[in-house]
Parts: sequence; C-alpha cells; structure tokens
Amino acid sequence: MLPRLRLVALRDVIDGAHRGSGGPPAVYTSISDLTSSLPRGQRRPIAVTVVETRSVHVAPGRELGVWVGDGDSERSVVVMHGMPGSGLLYPRWLEDAAMRGIRLISYDRPGYGSSSDRPGRSIADCAAEVRAIADELGVDRVGVWGWSGGGPYALACAALLPDLVAASAVVGSMAPWDAAGLDFFDGMGQGNVDEIELFFSDPVAARKKNMQDRDEVLATTVDQVLEVFAGLLSAPDAAVLTGEFADWLVRTEQYGLTPGDQGWWDDAVAHMSPWGFDLGSIRVPVKVWHGRHDRFSPFQHGQWLADHIRGAERALSDADGHLTLVTRRIGEVHDWLTDHFW
Repeated sequence: MLPRLRLVALRDVIDGAHRGSGGPPAVYTSISDLTSSLPRGQRRPIAVTVVETRSVHVAPGRELGVWVGDGDSERSVVVMHGMPGSGLLYPRWLEDAAMRGIRLISYDRPGYGSSSDRPGRSIADCAAEVRAIADELGVDRVGVWGWSGGGPYALACAALLPDLVAASAVVGSMAPWDAAGLDFFDGMGQGNVDEIELFFSDPVAARKKNMQDRDEVLATTVDQVLEVFAGLLSAPDAAVLTGEFADWLVRTEQYGLTPGDQGWWDDAVAHMSPWGFDLGSIRVPVKVWHGRHDRFSPFQHGQWLADHIRGAERALSDADGHLTLVTRRIGEVHDWLTDHFW
C-alpha cells in the first residue's frame, strides 16, 4: 500500500544536500520532518507541494497507484505518463500547476509502479481507469494531457469520456501504427525503429529484449543518461537532458519498472495494436504539441494527429524536440486547458 501523503520538494536538490536515489521521493508527514532531515545549517523554508498517494480499486484484484497534487479539486488535470514511466510527477509541472491553481492527478498505468498488472489491455481501457479515479476523488470534470507514450491514452479519454473530459492535450505523441498515409519511421531514432521491427518479426525475442532493457534502466545513473538516450536525442533534447530533469526522468522510469517489465511490454503491445477507439469520434477540444526535432515520435506523427482529429488545434514547433516540450511548454498546455475548461 502506498503511503497516504508524500511531500515533494519543488526544487529537486535542496542546497545540494537532500537528493533521493531511485524511486519516488522520500516520504515525510510534515514540513518540519522534511526540513529536519537536512543538515542543521541548511534548515530553511522551502517551497513544497503536497502530493497524496492512494490506491484506487478498479476491479476485483486490481488496484491503481494514484498520485494527487495539491490544489483546487474543481481545477483537476489528469497527466498520462510516458513509456516506460510512472505517475511520479516532475516537480516543475507541479510548480507550474500550483501557480495556476490547478490540481494535477496522475497514476501508474497497469503493470507499472504500484498498479496491478493487466496483460492484454488496450489504449481504450484507460478510460475506465480514469473514470474510477474521478469517482474516487469526487471529480466530475477534468482536463487531460499526455506526453510521449501517454498521448494516445489522453486521446482515448477525449474519445470515450466526453462527459468527464473537458479538453485533451497531446505532447510529443505517436500516431497509430496503422495510420493511413503516414511514414511511421521517417526521422525516428534507429533504436526505436529496431525495437518496433523486432516486435513484429519476433515477439518472443522482443519480450526477452524488453526484460533486458528493464534491467538496464534500473542500473542507469543520472550521469549515464545522455549516453543511454544518445541515439534518440536531437541537439535541443540533449541540451535539456541534464540536472533535475535528467534526475526525474531516471527516477520515474526506475520506479515504474520496479515490479518488472510487464507494464512496459503491455504498453508496447497496446501502441502497436488497434487502439480501441475512433479518433474521428472525438468531439471535445484537442490540441497537439509536437517538435520538429523529435526523434522519439517524429514530427509527422503530430502533423498526422492534428490533421485527423476534428477541430484539433496545433502547436507544431520548429524549435523543439521531444524532451524540450515537457521542460518548456507545459505552462502553455496548462494555460490552454484552463482556457477550455473553466
């Protein structure tokens, strides 16, 4: 069971003295506990936001690990994490949300972090999970945004939960594997190309490699992260994969993969299979953010989504990559959601 309260410092490093290692942030029950854990000479007021963690029952034998930020319950925004990943939120997103009075909610998708496995799940299955979380929290209206592998899940919520979802934003999302007229691989980093091709040519070998990749992620240090991602990094992305963002990225992936590789594998299968809903059925407002220098999910994926979702707005940037979108543009995403939601 997850602890009920977790205080997350909005500055990931406090005077260089209090950095956690892999997994979620250290658990404190009060501000005084947090500050007293620092060396005596460095005990000073710090900016924190309270993130509540809870287990939400969704079906017999299945629980979801849910992360709930501080803020106005009537201004709730659900964040869909990347692949691999977890509901552990980047402190800068929490800081931005706090400035706007937004409450961020996230969760570990099935098989990641503290959430139960659900082999064979589809992208569309997330709609029932988000509904269960909203019911548990007593929320009747939410905004949604998803980054990278979380983008399709944000779109599923837009399509399948129009009574709950006010607006949905996708940030650096991939398009469907079978998207008509899309060159899926053009501009994609070779590592991602190789893994997708292996998935279709030899699924048994692909699953074995997924397990090995999980072990490598768990062994990765922040100092190694640039080397690990080198084949996927454009120049803009390499420039931001440092410091607190690199530290968070390693932590959220490692926490998500702690129980095993099942969540990561199920995500891959879901992305490369029919998503389980019709993009053409979406009627709630959608906006697509994508960077031309994205080598994870190439630029044409964002263009294709914007062209095939009725009325979709677009923020297609010539300056951004994949990582820069979530280090520089989430304030824009939150602004857009509040404009459409409230």
